[in-house]
Amino acid sequence: MVDEQIRYSDSDLTEFRELIQKKLEKAKIDLDLIKSAYLNDLNNGTDDTSPTFKAFEEGSETMSKEANSQLAIRQEKFIRDLKNALIRIENKTYGICKVTGKLINKERLKLVPHATMSIEAKNLQR
Repeated sequence: MVDEQIRYSDSDLTEFRELIQKKLEKAKIDLDLIKSAYLNDLNNGTDDTSPTFKAFEEGSETMSKEANSQLAIRQEKFIRDLKNALIRIENKTYGICKVTGKLINKERLKLVPHATMSIEAKNLQR
């Protein structure tokens, strides 16, 4: 009989912490880029063009700002999820499925380090 692992080892948790910290740094840089694009109010010089073109330009600018705003919101959630994963590492509860209580597959955690559910639990939700 094989004893089922209750939690990841400290060395595994250290490996995951490093992975998450790298993703967190990149995510923060990406968020700054998204926000700078969202907050960029530079005029692209459409003042001297026809009114019709200017209307299209303004509509496009509004849509772009809305899209960037949505991207920023998603990125902020991703950052929050990564920070929560770091807290779970500190608590030594990282990698434990919140539905089944079993360990989440290591390969899944490498791809989605902020995952809180195993594939098995995700499939049950459908």
